[in-house]
Amino acid sequence: MTDSKLTLERRGHVLLMGFNRPEKRNAFDVDTYLALASAYGELDRDAELRCGVLFGHGEHFTAGLDLTQWAPVLAQGKLAELAEGAIEPFGLDPCRRCRKPIVVAAQGVSFTVAVELMLAADIRVAARTARFAQLEVLRGFFPCGGATVRLMQEIGWGNAQRYLLTGDEFDGAEAYRMGFVQSLVEAGEQLTVAIAIAEKIAAAAPLGVQAVLASSRLARSAGSPAALAALMPALPALLGTEDMQEAIRAFGERRQAQFQGR
Repeated sequence: MTDSKLTLERRGHVLLMGFNRPEKRNAFDVDTYLALASAYGELDRDAELRCGVLFGHGEHFTAGLDLTQWAPVLAQGKLAELAEGAIEPFGLDPCRRCRKPIVVAAQGVSFTVAVELMLAADIRVAARTARFAQLEVLRGFFPCGGATVRLMQEIGWGNAQRYLLTGDEFDGAEAYRMGFVQSLVEAGEQLTVAIAIAEKIAAAAPLGVQAVLASSRLARSAGSPAALAALMPALPALLGTEDMQEAIRAFGERRQAQFQGR
């Protein structure tokens, strides 16, 4: 797909998802949301895909919501209706999230939903020149894609409220200092670094990766005791997989394991 508002490219076991409205700073309209939800569903379903990378074509990741389009939708107290098989990309439905990791590469203007999509993802790479902001309080409403819950989990209460309550911008260096992004790179390198991380994830055992993500999410949503209690019961299913047998053979033969996700 090269002529749509979201491009999709398979690169080995990695799915690249690119916002494609550079002339509008990749403003996030309803069509983009629906396309991204469908892409997340594809990533989740396709056994050949093991990791996703979300990025923006051009100089910016996304300037945020196309408010003219979204205001009447949000006034109904819900997001746009999704097609069958799609997965809501903000992770607001705890029972239906993409089971595979998503790495985000951000650059330039990365406002409102940009921050919330990053928070719903798993690893974040940013250019030093990136600009982040939750501007909703300056536009009459509040962040409704998860930032009021997740930003404080990532950067602490005080840091989160500092930016949620003012709508002030913060740059790449501040994002890295607070732990919002995990890699800070020179402008133009963010996608290359994000893909390299995704390819490392994709080279690992897919079922093991998904189990790590599920356990980590359980700890965040239900608390450490629930996640700890689920560790041992989850092991037998993994230890009986073909990938586990391949890992044992590779260990004995001192070679890199080749995982199939089975």
